[in-house]
Amino acid sequence: MNLADFDYHLPDALIAQHPAAERTGSRLLHLDGNSGVFVDRQFRDLPGLLRAGDVLVFNNTQVIKARLHGAKESGGKVEALVERILAGGTRALAHVRASKSPLPGSKLLFSGAAEPVMATMIARADDLFELDFGASVHEILQRIGEVPLPPYIEHGADDEDEARYQTVYARHPGSVAAPTAGLHFDEPMLATLRAQGVGLAYVTLHVGAGTFRPVRDDDISKHVMHSEWYDVPAETVAAIAAAKAGGGRVIAVGTTSMRTLEAASRSGALQAESGETKIFITPGYSFRTVDRLITNFHLPKSTLLMLVSAFAGMENIQRAYAHAVAEKYRFFSYGDAMLLEKRI
Repeated sequence: MNLADFDYHLPDALIAQHPAAERTGSRLLHLDGNSGVFVDRQFRDLPGLLRAGDVLVFNNTQVIKARLHGAKESGGKVEALVERILAGGTRALAHVRASKSPLPGSKLLFSGAAEPVMATMIARADDLFELDFGASVHEILQRIGEVPLPPYIEHGADDEDEARYQTVYARHPGSVAAPTAGLHFDEPMLATLRAQGVGLAYVTLHVGAGTFRPVRDDDISKHVMHSEWYDVPAETVAAIAAAKAGGGRVIAVGTTSMRTLEAASRSGALQAESGETKIFITPGYSFRTVDRLITNFHLPKSTLLMLVSAFAGMENIQRAYAHAVAEKYRFFSYGDAMLLEKRI
């Protein structure tokens, strides 16, 4: 398969720049991967599309204020996007944008507090820079960091983004991008789902900035995914096993939950485990755990568009996306949602 197989035309006006007024106020395009039939719905319809015994699996990662602005000690603006806080908590791997890349030993001064915060560039790690802050990176980010909105959102992060670019069930800090399918859920909907006997289970995958990394090779088999840390707890494995034993369906909320569950199922059965994954799901992949997927609309030529094409069928996704464009659905992180039934 070639990269061009996953392209489509999207008018800029359909890229959502702000969230819906209410979390559950988005539209929902429901696609059956077997029949290819799709139906226009509202996200509030979701409880009626689930039944007792089903289990929804959410990614409970928390977005950190990972973007820092400042300058090199020698002069010149610099921007850092913390990808991962390292063991010990005072060092981090970060993407750094500057007119000239900082060299080992150089100082970076990040603004936003009474006094600038200084970090020392230690070494390069591929396209990342290891920075030593000499203090808790997490506390520094909480104090002076900015919510790392995706590159296609054109405004700077504000109070609305701090509240809405985060799921209501976020628990474990570590992501630089939100698991956006989960942004559609609010506490009343979660309570409704519990009351009707739908199970709610959780995994953790800390989303890295590489989620926005473009696929550059026309032959998609040559693309290498970025590594992300995940955790699948034993209680989630038990909840999924109980659902399947009772005839229930496993619904991944977002592609990050999907990738986590499938990475932990590589032996054939879902395992409780933690680790790193570079799983790359493309058409032809055999899904082991997930039956349905709730997801947003994804960028042209992206690895996430390849994932949903693998799950629901390439032609089905192409037709559904063309319909969504024609019907002026809202796209990407703050946009509308899809409910996909797996193509068998």
